[in-house]
Amino acid sequence: MIPDRSKIENFFGQHEFDVDYVACASDVDGCSLRELLDLADEESLALWEGLELGYTETTGHPLLREAIAGEYTKTGPDNVTVCGGGAAEALFLLTNALLGPGDHAVVVAPAFESVHRIGPALGASVTPVPLDPGQGWRLDLDAVRRALRPATRAVFVNFPHNPTGALPTRAEFEDLLALGAEAGVVVVSDEVYRHLEFDPETTLPAACDLDERAVSVGVMSKAYGLAGLRVGWLATRNQALVDAARAVKDYTTVCASAPSEILSLIALRAREHLVARSRRIIRENLTHVESFFGQHADAFAWEPPRAGMLGFPQLLLPVPVEDFVRELAREQSVLLLPDSVFDMADNRFRIGLGRTSLPDALDRIGEFVGHRVGSLA
Repeated sequence: MIPDRSKIENFFGQHEFDVDYVACASDVDGCSLRELLDLADEESLALWEGLELGYTETTGHPLLREAIAGEYTKTGPDNVTVCGGGAAEALFLLTNALLGPGDHAVVVAPAFESVHRIGPALGASVTPVPLDPGQGWRLDLDAVRRALRPATRAVFVNFPHNPTGALPTRAEFEDLLALGAEAGVVVVSDEVYRHLEFDPETTLPAACDLDERAVSVGVMSKAYGLAGLRVGWLATRNQALVDAARAVKDYTTVCASAPSEILSLIALRAREHLVARSRRIIRENLTHVESFFGQHADAFAWEPPRAGMLGFPQLLLPVPVEDFVRELAREQSVLLLPDSVFDMADNRFRIGLGRTSLPDALDRIGEFVGHRVGSLA
């Protein structure tokens, strides 16, 4: 099974480390090791200092699974599987566990590529259900219902959403889970941006708590600013799915990195501090971004994200966004992500709010746009 080449990873592989500013990053500035260790409690610090670099438990360190389970209300440590390849591995395991030849999945669009690419490589068909930009990137539940087939095995969603920043209401999300339960399909909920809501009151319940068949995917990369640990997880009370996913895991990472597991434990026990740090960076950058797009309304159509750390503005200049992105990287050393990597052609690009360097990047984008607009006058 070889899926099509990942457009996103290929794009970043070509450009990410050749520019001064990655203004489309999907994560928050990483914490330093020293900063994280300063947050350790006595038990987790002792685990770190006495760490032996051997294999770890396939399902994850028991204390780490216990800390992850703290994210949920009905889903316990035994329902958690730690993934040593981040959320990407969790989605890979789930797709392989759920789909095969002749099966069908419904996938929100745009979306992280793996759920669009892996299913077809397994012989399954995938129906994308686009979010509606005219309705604040709202998910149309009737469209999801119409997309369901007798062969449908799963519905893949992601909220807070990458790349639009969309967030349904609690009632809409609960209706989605009820729709999945009624149809007998598994709702796979990518929740990697959970806890990065602008208003904590809008935080959605975890899918795995709402429906025992559903599964929630989490990661240390986003809300916690620890992408380098490469630790993610899947959580579900669906034991048949747990068993199937863990069987696939025996052929991927087998187990997570021992240092990464203990560092993740430290982070999760200090979750309030780390999430507050991420929210602070995002909130400050959102102010800068709102001002920037207000000053350049002739060049961009901006829809503020409702949650998370990503936005998906539209380029209004008479130039293909791929050319705009390429020339911006070459002339100003600033990287944006064109919508073509999401299989779209709406002249949009992704911008990320998680890097403290974003205000400087915006200054360079503004200079570039000024030259562009001047040349068109």
